Amino acid sequence: MDNDSKEIISIFLLIFLPIILFFSSFLLGRYPISPIDVINTILCPIFPQLEVSPTITTIVFEIRLPRIIAAIVVGAALAMAGAAFQSIFKNPLVSPDLLGVSNGAGFGAALAILMSGSGFVIQVFAFIFGIISVSVTYLISRAYKSGGILILVLSGVAISAFFNALISGIKFIADPDDKLPEIVYWLMGSLASVTMDQLIMIAIPIIIGIIILLALRWHMNLLAMGDEEAQSLGLNPTRTRILIIAGCTLLTSAAVSISGIIGWIGLVIPHMARMIVGPNNKILIPASLSFGASFLLLIDNISRALISIEIPIGILTAIIGVPIFLYLLKRGYSEWA
Repeated sequence: MDNDSKEIISIFLLIFLPIILFFSSFLLGRYPISPIDVINTILCPIFPQLEVSPTITTIVFEIRLPRIIAAIVVGAALAMAGAAFQSIFKNPLVSPDLLGVSNGAGFGAALAILMSGSGFVIQVFAFIFGIISVSVTYLISRAYKSGGILILVLSGVAISAFFNALISGIKFIADPDDKLPEIVYWLMGSLASVTMDQLIMIAIPIIIGIIILLALRWHMNLLAMGDEEAQSLGLNPTRTRILIIAGCTLLTSAAVSISGIIGWIGLVIPHMARMIVGPNNKILIPASLSFGASFLLLIDNISRALISIEIPIGILTAIIGVPIFLYLLKRGYSEWA
């Protein structure tokens, strides 16, 4: 396949695949809706003369639209954060929860559920504890005089294990007939109960995180060459790395706060994007955003359409993500870098 053909395929995947999946997602569900009904419902606020069933309007705008947007936002956020982390840590096995953000957010949500908190409280607790976990990880790494990337990663592993132990403790004391099933279900990941109000709440941190990563994606290429090389080109590696970690933390915490813990997207999708568009972060970061949004939207569609009982999305991302990752592993690291 020549370069022109690859470029055409890349443009199609980056731009049109999310659009196609976005529209087709409205058609899936227990209540069948035709494409014409979807188009008329979406255009109805602009053209009031269009006749649309109130039932279809409710399904499209109050049930399916928030879920579709949530899948796009969460998938894009996790994939972007994963691509950025893999770049600045120069490790293909890095994922967005490297510094403990997912387990921190999971503990916050479990604590809120144990306290009988509302959906709003659960979301706030998850977001705040996700930020706290990464902040503690960074402060611990700075306490060591020889602190560097390795110490930061090891601190993240320790803090992640600590919050995972706290989650287990909450499960142990939770009411097995009431609170425990809710905690377990939240931790498995789901977009079934996402509302527009929840999406509005995470809009600011998501936008800030995306702007940070898009603005610094050129600097990620310099960091990948090593700190000494980056400094010789006028870049402050420590400050730049902190900004990138902050952007990734905002994206991951905000995403996990509405979806629960969804694994493998931040690990697998950047590799898929890298195989298609190459390792240049100038293109890779936006590509990861597009592919991550498309992948999670596709998985969520499978989750709610495969069988009558909805499968938690975190289970499906693992079941589908593991074979994909093993295939990428077979292709070899040399094709990823």
